[in-house]
Amino acid sequence: MTIRYHISLPDPQKARTAGEFAFRSQGAEGLAEELQHALRTDALFQRWRATQEDPDAVDPALGATDPAATVQGEPHDLHVDLIVHTSLPGAVFKQRMRLLAGSAWELRDVRGA
Repeated sequence: MTIRYHISLPDPQKARTAGEFAFRSQGAEGLAEELQHALRTDALFQRWRATQEDPDAVDPALGATDPAATVQGEPHDLHVDLIVHTSLPGAVFKQRMRLLAGSAWELRDVRGA
């Protein structure tokens, strides 16, 4: 089942400085592309996993991917909204968001798509 997440980045600069795996893009479209790539592939998960003390102990379910995931970025004056459609479990989705944006994101709405 596909879920629609409405995510807000109230201060995109804070998201870009959220850590080693943080967003790098400046605009809404670039941020959306980065998140979409993180959901469609396991590249971000593998980079993060390699930094763990015992990579083999990391739950492999956190590496799940959704090749059909889509993300649309909407720029606003001072913030960016991301509209995400994915079939990934919520725990996996939130883990990817924490890697990319730390705590500099807000979950505005969740609905079945």
